[in-house]
Amino acid sequence: MSKIAFLLANEFEDSEMQVPYDELTKAGHEADIIGLEKGQKVTGKNGKAEYTIEKAITDVQASDYDALVIPGGSSPENLRLNPDVLNFVTEIDNANKTIGAICHGPQILASADLLKGRTITSYPPLKVDMINAGANFKDGEAIVDGNLITSRIPDDEPAFVRELLKVL
Repeated sequence: MSKIAFLLANEFEDSEMQVPYDELTKAGHEADIIGLEKGQKVTGKNGKAEYTIEKAITDVQASDYDALVIPGGSSPENLRLNPDVLNFVTEIDNANKTIGAICHGPQILASADLLKGRTITSYPPLKVDMINAGANFKDGEAIVDGNLITSRIPDDEPAFVRELLKVL
């Protein structure tokens, strides 16, 4: 089974963390919740989910993981300027490991300069930002381009999880 890193900060989209996390762990995969500070409690923007950061980004290596999931909401905005987060995501991508990003998750990929020439989707209002980051934007529930799996909104979670499970 795979070891999966979930990148998380406050104000994440509750279900975009809960559904992939629950489904992937139920399928037997191991998951670590990674954030800026170990032990920090982070809450979803809808107040329906709360998680504790299990490992600080400064304490993990990309080589420890088989895949990365980036839930949406405001969490990516709270992580995208952190150089350790960007280095971690870049190393995961350079190793051609699976990266799943839903809703606002691709903001981190854009900040890490990983979208040039890649076909992705995201939360629809981010379309121009993703194109400006060099991506080919496609409107679809789950877009797979090499090691990248991207989705738009909570309604896309079943397709997002399905595509993650296919490659894991």
